[in-house]
Amino acid sequence: MNILLVNWQDPENPHAGGAEIHLFEIFGRLAARGHQVRLVCSGWAGAAPRATIQGIEITRFGGRNSFALLGRPAVRRALRAQRPDVLVEDVNKLPLFLALGTGVPVCAIVPHLFGETAFEEASWAAAATVWLAERPLGWAYRRAAFHAISESTRDDLIARGVSPKRIRVIHPGVDSSHFSPGGPGSRADQPTFLYVGRLKRYKGIGLAIRALALARRTRPDLRLEVAGTGDHRDDLERLAAGLGQEHAVTFHGFVSEARKLELLRAAWANVFPSPKEGWGITVVEAAACGTPSLASDSPGLRDSVRHGETGFLVPHGSVEALAARMLEIAGDPALVSRLGAGARRFAEGLTWERSAAETEAQLHDIIAGRA
Repeated sequence: MNILLVNWQDPENPHAGGAEIHLFEIFGRLAARGHQVRLVCSGWAGAAPRATIQGIEITRFGGRNSFALLGRPAVRRALRAQRPDVLVEDVNKLPLFLALGTGVPVCAIVPHLFGETAFEEASWAAAATVWLAERPLGWAYRRAAFHAISESTRDDLIARGVSPKRIRVIHPGVDSSHFSPGGPGSRADQPTFLYVGRLKRYKGIGLAIRALALARRTRPDLRLEVAGTGDHRDDLERLAAGLGQEHAVTFHGFVSEARKLELLRAAWANVFPSPKEGWGITVVEAAACGTPSLASDSPGLRDSVRHGETGFLVPHGSVEALAARMLEIAGDPALVSRLGAGARRFAEGLTWERSAAETEAQLHDIIAGRA
């Protein structure tokens, strides 16, 4: 196949995140299988206009804030230069509505849609732009097939008018050889909880800090480790200090991959109190390390956390419910072991090879008109 990808960023971009990992884990494997894969994306100050990563030929146009305008003409030029068998648009920020401008078969990869959660993070104007851009998805992509990464994202698309027949759910994978349980003694001696990811307001990290403060009234030995960077860090540090938890909450900032593994293996539970995710990649990374998760019972996370088997889901926004689960975990090391073993089994069934094979099959169906 000749595949033309469109995504806002590539893995070398300083702002790259889970969407770029997902895209390249899959399409890097398809390139290795002999398919021709090109990517049109944005650049950044000092970025080379062209690069090749994992066998994918990359052309960069504009920047993070200008790609919404420059991306469409760049894609049109790429289509004229070499007509692909299929055009794949990764809709992980503002949709570019590429299905409207070409007769080439189109696949839209949708990690998740922001909906009203955009207003929890961005300014009113920016959030309204995202919210409005997502409204016509069902109509604008009416001739496209969809690759949704979770059942929650599928249901969100259906609610926006996309036919279920045009949606295929393909779960992301995880490298269970890299993310693996530690040896004896790797788990922290005292009950320790971990958040790893971007420090953004909409992620709900403040709920974890408030829950820790409440739980520590009963178990003052509880700790919370926070790994990651983001513009919400100062607010979170002030919250911890205001609750008298500055010595119980450690902010690590950016951590290396080796340190991230240590933290995942040491935690008694990974904490993810977000109101909405596409899937929750750190949940399955923790699971592969044999660490259960305490997560909000919210879209995406209710797909990647199996309640009572790989961790616990709690009502989003309930500090009391999250604190109660923290105390339950802290008081029962055998429960941590049981949930951790279940999490590891679940993660072992999620491979990038499977994700790539299912994506390859879907693209063949799209090209043949069967999707």
